[in-house]
Amino acid sequence: MRLRDISASEAATRLIKGDVNIDLGVAAFGIQSALPDVQHVLYQLYGDYVLLDNTSPADFRVAVQRPKSMRRWYKPQIHFLLDDFVPFLPLPRSQAYPVLEWGMNWCMASHMHKYLLLHGAVLEKDGKAVIFPAPPGSGKSTLTAYLAHSGWRLLSDEMTVIDLQSGLVHPFVRPICLKNNSIDLVKSWFPQVTISNIARDTNKGDVAHVKPPIASVDNIKQTAQVMAVVLPKYTPDVTLDIYSLSKADAFQALSDNAFNDSVLGADGFLALQRLVENTAAVEIHYNDLAEVLAFLNEGQFSA
Repeated sequence: MRLRDISASEAATRLIKGDVNIDLGVAAFGIQSALPDVQHVLYQLYGDYVLLDNTSPADFRVAVQRPKSMRRWYKPQIHFLLDDFVPFLPLPRSQAYPVLEWGMNWCMASHMHKYLLLHGAVLEKDGKAVIFPAPPGSGKSTLTAYLAHSGWRLLSDEMTVIDLQSGLVHPFVRPICLKNNSIDLVKSWFPQVTISNIARDTNKGDVAHVKPPIASVDNIKQTAQVMAVVLPKYTPDVTLDIYSLSKADAFQALSDNAFNDSVLGADGFLALQRLVENTAAVEIHYNDLAEVLAFLNEGQFSA
């Protein structure tokens, strides 16, 4: 049963009780929140996901709640919980839904050490996956949204999940987090796509989340072979430039974006080494996403 198979009111009732357990492929999240806006956006963005029953335990039980301090009466805040643990300082009430998504990322990065975890998007076409590791401001999520709605399968926007034994990449399909001007751009390119309300003035700027394509959700357990690593860099005054990276530079770029290679030790080093040895790596500078799409569909990685 998918989340959308129950009514929004039933979903809200179950979220208040913490009785919504969503299968995200590599992990299951049990989610609790009594906040109506969180309930609404979660139902809106996760409607296509499969609900697990009570016999399937969640890997993480998370919640977004109002703190019980006096401050809630004059400057409301919210906090994120993993079980009863509060890992972050409270944030403004208006940021409740983004905090849930950021907290879920933190759960994975801090605890799911049976995989190599990289900060990077992953998309796949014809069975071959491309990793896009990049720091904030590179245009990664805008590029991810564009590709995900242009024939590529979304595996992840924020977190690349690499199997330590096989080297295959596992999907971790979640809503795509857009920031600032990219929100209106994606709305104009794909008016049929569902996008959450905008949370203003977060530490990342204005943010909104894009519902993943249902085809990506339906293939949430289908792994893919990594074909290439592409470091994107949006540069307003530059048409598409492509620079090949040496193996050493590719390793450094991936290591810089790894969440847990130091935790994994030798296993993490070997996973990174195998990833670099078996893939081509380039850095691209671009100001036109259509040119990037053409390069990925028809360029050196299309063979």
